[in-house]
This record gives sequence, structure tokens and C-alpha cells, in this order.
Amino acid sequence: MTTYFVSRHPGASNWAAEEGVTVDAVILHLDPALVQEGDLVIGSLPVNLAAEVCARGGRYLNLSLDLPPELRGRELTAEQMRVCGARIEEYRITCVEPTDAAASL
Repeated sequence: MTTYFVSRHPGASNWAAEEGVTVDAVILHLDPALVQEGDLVIGSLPVNLAAEVCARGGRYLNLSLDLPPELRGRELTAEQMRVCGARIEEYRITCVEPTDAAASL
């Protein structure tokens, strides 16, 4: 089992380390083909990638924040993340049915 922390933000990596989150690899971008059954993927992934993690037998743990509008788009420090309630929450995501959604609208 491998634990991946996916983030391109230094503040997020620092926050995880300061909070005692143990990981095997910190990566900037996730290639879902890396994920094997039982792996943990921690980060803030697009829903389609998180669903692929789950479909491959991995567990997806979202790095969640209660981010006010004035902080969106800014690099946050570990302390700012704590103030914004940074936490790790596990989600199980399943694609209901792959379709061309635009055609059905």
C-alpha cells in the first residue's frame, strides 16, 4: 500500500507534515495508472480523477478547506490552512454512468 499526497502547493505539503500526516510520496500531479488496490490518495482532485482512484481500488481522502472568497487563488501557508479548517475527509466516488451529458441537456 502506498500513500500519495497530491499537491502543487508548498503550504499544503507543509500543513500535512506539521499535522503528522505520513505519506510515501508527495507528487504534483496524479497519474491514476499508479494507483493500486489499497493505496491512499490525499489531495484536492477533480471529481473524475477521484472516481478513477476509487474504481482502481484506492481510497480517496480529500484535503478540504473552508476557504473565504478573499483567499481563493492565493498560496496559503500551513497556518492559514489551519485557520481555514483544513482537514482530511474520505470520499467514495463512483461515476454513475459515463455519457455525453451535453447531448442529454
